[in-house]
Amino acid sequence: MSEEQDNIGAENVGFNLSDWALKHQTLVLYFMLMLIVSGLFAFTKLGQSEDPPFTFKVMLIRTAWPGASAVEVEQQVTDKIEEKLQELPQIDYSSSFSRPGESVIFIVIKDDTLSKDIPDIWYQVRKKIGDIRHTLPNNIQSLTFNDEFSDVYGTMYALTGDGFDNFALKQQADLIRNELLKTPDLEKVDFFGEQKQRIYIEFSNPKLATIGLSGAALVNILQTQNAVVPSGTYDSPKERIRIEVSGRYQTLDDLRQTKFRVGQQDFQLSDVAKVYRGYEDPPQDTTRYNGKETLLIGVSMVEGGDVIALGEALTQKMARIKNNLPVGVSIHTVTSQSNIVAASVNDFVGSLIEALVIVLAVSLLSLGLRTGIVVAISIPVVLSATFLVMYLYGIGLHKISLGALILALGLLVDDAIISVEMMSSKMEQGWDRVKAASFAFNSTAMPMLTGTMVTVAGFLPIATAASATGEYTRSIFQVSAIALSLSWIAAVIFVPYLGYHILPDYIAAPQSSRLMTWIKNKLKLSSKTDDNHHHDIYNTKFYSLFRRLVTNCVRYRKTVIVITLLTFILSVIGFGKVQQQFFPDSTRLEIVVDLRLTEGASYYATNTEVKKVEQWLDHWNKENQGLVNYVAYIGSGAPRYYLPLDVQLPHEGFAQLVILAKDLAAREALRDDLLTLFERDFPSLRASVIRLENGPPVGFPVQFRVDGTDIPKIRAIAHQVADIMRQNPNLMNVQLGWEEPSKVVKVSVDQAKARLLNLSSVDIASPINGAINEVYITEFREGNERIDLVARGTALERTQLSRLQNLMISTPSGSSVPLSQIATITSTFEEGVIWRRNRVPSITVRAHLKGNTQAPVASNQVEAQLQSIKEKLPLGVTIETGGAIEEASKGGASVAKGAPLLFVVVLTLLIIQLQSFSRVFLVLLTAPLGLIGVTIALLLFNQPFGFVAMLGTIALSGMIMRNSVILIDQIEQDKLSGLVHWQAIVESTTRRFRPIVLTAATAILAMIPLTRSVFFGPMAVAIMGGLAIATLLTVLFLPALYAAWFKISVPKEEEPIFAQEVTE
Repeated sequence: MSEEQDNIGAENVGFNLSDWALKHQTLVLYFMLMLIVSGLFAFTKLGQSEDPPFTFKVMLIRTAWPGASAVEVEQQVTDKIEEKLQELPQIDYSSSFSRPGESVIFIVIKDDTLSKDIPDIWYQVRKKIGDIRHTLPNNIQSLTFNDEFSDVYGTMYALTGDGFDNFALKQQADLIRNELLKTPDLEKVDFFGEQKQRIYIEFSNPKLATIGLSGAALVNILQTQNAVVPSGTYDSPKERIRIEVSGRYQTLDDLRQTKFRVGQQDFQLSDVAKVYRGYEDPPQDTTRYNGKETLLIGVSMVEGGDVIALGEALTQKMARIKNNLPVGVSIHTVTSQSNIVAASVNDFVGSLIEALVIVLAVSLLSLGLRTGIVVAISIPVVLSATFLVMYLYGIGLHKISLGALILALGLLVDDAIISVEMMSSKMEQGWDRVKAASFAFNSTAMPMLTGTMVTVAGFLPIATAASATGEYTRSIFQVSAIALSLSWIAAVIFVPYLGYHILPDYIAAPQSSRLMTWIKNKLKLSSKTDDNHHHDIYNTKFYSLFRRLVTNCVRYRKTVIVITLLTFILSVIGFGKVQQQFFPDSTRLEIVVDLRLTEGASYYATNTEVKKVEQWLDHWNKENQGLVNYVAYIGSGAPRYYLPLDVQLPHEGFAQLVILAKDLAAREALRDDLLTLFERDFPSLRASVIRLENGPPVGFPVQFRVDGTDIPKIRAIAHQVADIMRQNPNLMNVQLGWEEPSKVVKVSVDQAKARLLNLSSVDIASPINGAINEVYITEFREGNERIDLVARGTALERTQLSRLQNLMISTPSGSSVPLSQIATITSTFEEGVIWRRNRVPSITVRAHLKGNTQAPVASNQVEAQLQSIKEKLPLGVTIETGGAIEEASKGGASVAKGAPLLFVVVLTLLIIQLQSFSRVFLVLLTAPLGLIGVTIALLLFNQPFGFVAMLGTIALSGMIMRNSVILIDQIEQDKLSGLVHWQAIVESTTRRFRPIVLTAATAILAMIPLTRSVFFGPMAVAIMGGLAIATLLTVLFLPALYAAWFKISVPKEEEPIFAQEVTE
């Protein structure tokens, strides 16, 4: 470019931000200092958490109808509710199960539903079901809704005590709870493993029959005696006096001394029944800490709170609480999210500092000391401004935003490098500082802005992804967009100011700094200075060779294009060899063990199996010393102590152990030993050994659903699917979601005999329930506690089912008859549970992964083998793929919906900048070329292509187009300056080579710390490989493509000219 053309460029009409900045230097310095100070202050105020917040779009509707069979519950309750809910268009699907006496329905809202609309949808669900409440059975006991799935009990404590029962522990826990609730940022404190107290009235059925008293009559006496009813008030002219009638039970002795008359005799309750205090039997659920009965205290943080600050406050509170506990009571920390987040934040901050050092080193070594310092100073300014905007928009620090900061760090220096490099090169040509800064703005500001916006647009599909996965990863877009936008502002305002004061005086011969002199001496690098140092920047031996290479690429453009296309085709084929993934497993140290017994298993059977596993764990820990603690949840799963946890529903035949290892090595060793244990022992258990997940919970990673109205048919097909899955060497723990029938004892009443005795089926069922289980009578009020008062048979009558036929049934006449005289007792089987999806019975065949195989790979292997079964499916039966591959496809689909917006925004930006469809098309053609490097890098480093890597690859296209825009814009500028077209291509590529390669190298090297992250590692590897190859293609393939598109050729006799000759 000639001096005259440069002068024209420097004097372009229009507002010049860089020129304005140099004319208002005091104001610019003030803004810089203010941004740094306010940004650092905002950083200390950012909320810190382990995972980004995301909305669980799930509601659970539970209905209790005691006495009904699973089929009756399905037909009379579940189906009616599901049918009504189909009127709501926002519902994605419903999943339900019906057990004897219980219906549970899961309502899942469509992924593209906005989080702010969810509360209104839950209101509509309640309203719809309220409208049909009259159509449900009259004797339904309860109908409840639960939509609070986002509460995370990040810190949990185990309260144990030698000689303290569950109620005594709860009394201590109440005191602890009151103390903890005073802590800032704490939302609520809940208890887990609390056992409900009972006052038992245990009577012998034969004894009551002997004295002529029915159980129903006894229950009625106790209920009426304890009832709270008004007895009036007396109003005198001066005062008002309440009248109270005695009789309500104040103590257990009051209850035992309750008098009643049968025939001509008076009795006390203690004469015919045993009255004592106890706990729910069998308990709904219990918890144990390291094998000891415990009461867990879960602490939940307010949304947007600082988990580390909360953890420090809780540590101080706990130190004080421990000093005041009664002798024998101990409190232990089960899990502390603050410690986990602190370690995670420290790791990421360390990675951020490491990336910062890498960026600074690249800038200093490649640009020179003073030029590098300009770029280095701009980094904390942009980061501080980024923290400030994050604070203003409520974006906290968590694994996603921290990873995005490291990703953005390698990109936010691009504009600064381009700006200072252009300013520096003009100063090397003898320009003054103000004129050089003004020229840098006129020649690079708009291409840089377009390139920056194109890079930001590459993250747009993340921003528009209306799904749980999109919501989980949205801060990648937010943080990157903020940092990149601010980096452009810094490049055109702060960098010229810094360059004005820091860049060396190029009029004098350049002198190396002491640091650079020391480095060159150590590396034995020569330091030559040409007398013509103003114009030697592009006349070095390297640039001469590079110029010759670009000239040959332009000359043999067809060969270059063909080689590039063949390489791209091979990369597409090779990409099929890359393992697919949804989200990687978490690096948290917990191992979760799910233990499932048969559908009809009792709590006691489950508890027995859990104790065996606990004994094995104690023995393993003595040998390996690898455990911190373990907690057993019998009858339920663990509460959500980790946001992506797949929370399990209560069931007598289910238990879960959460085992905390000391380190990752111990976790993996324990996992391997547990897998071996369950393959060899515990035949009655279906055990799953699980690492915690990242991202929205999936549960079993490999799932296939068999749906159809004919349960025997879908069960038979489900077994065929299970057989195929068991043959797959990459799968283990293959099991059906529901399978075994449950035992049932049928009491067939002879209605003719029953009517002769004036007995109904209800009159017969009630005493059976009272003898085998328990019958609620009334409540026993003790302080602020309300304890259920229940009646039941003696232990002998409850535990021996064979005595059922001898149960005495009282008649209205006062006599009693054995049950066997009016009914026939038989044993049979029935469906223990019926699972449905969208009102159709559904059996899920599920499995866990073995080894390092990813879920999509295993699912696709099974899918291929299922084709023969699918071809022979009966009408109305379907097989669908679930698990990780289904969730990944949902996330991918939500991202794909943002592709049109990405295309339109990028196209608009490119049209505005390039003013030519042809040039825009050239830029767009370079976007997919990153796939070549992505495939090579993922295969070379054996990394899977997961959801996060997919987001990174989409964003990579923006980074590639950014460089293409800058290069093509430079070519157009050189063509306008009068250069021969082929020379414009070669010289533009030569002059843009250093900033393009430096910005790419900075971005690539800054991601090195991210490669160690399990979560961001595949994305970092994909971007590093893709950007490296794409940068090479930008400076070699794009010039050839440009020449081919515009039919520009290099004359055979022409050789590349030197920049010195051009400028002359």
